[in-house]
Amino acid sequence: MSDQLDLKTGWLDNETMQNIRANVPLVYVDAIPVRVDELGNVTRVGMLLRQAADGSLSRMVVSGRVLFGERIRDALLRHLEKDLGPVALPQIPAAPAPFTVAEYFPDPEISGFHDPRHHAVSLAYVVPVAGDCQPTQEALDLVWYTPAEAVSDPVRREMTQGHDRLLRLGLASVGVLP
Repeated sequence: MSDQLDLKTGWLDNETMQNIRANVPLVYVDAIPVRVDELGNVTRVGMLLRQAADGSLSRMVVSGRVLFGERIRDALLRHLEKDLGPVALPQIPAAPAPFTVAEYFPDPEISGFHDPRHHAVSLAYVVPVAGDCQPTQEALDLVWYTPAEAVSDPVRREMTQGHDRLLRLGLASVGVLP
């Protein structure tokens, strides 16, 4: 196993990862970055523009795999900082609780959540961010929408893989679904 897993980073080599993706559901986190006012009400929703697993450009939430030996909170922090920059200052509680669990399947008809690469189980969170956010690495752009804009038809048409459904569930969970 030591040839397949870098114990410092938790990353698997490509061949091992492909074998696992073909046979085992993976654990992911999805995070909807939001800005809140002084009362804690969501005022803005951050959406990334990035290349989706199917190769298309899509508006997406922050998403990524939980590494071997990694706590959920640490995975959320790592992915939010990776996609929004090191000074995003996400406000993640000590014991985060997801607003839903989404199951992504290679077949888009099974759950409405789709990832052509594999079956994944994702814990989904709404996470306030307080700092300056700049898209990094594979994110091409970051746009802040009002909750109404985020669920509007033009923005929803830019989303794939069920992220439009995930966004609506997340906004409903914090009481701001228009």
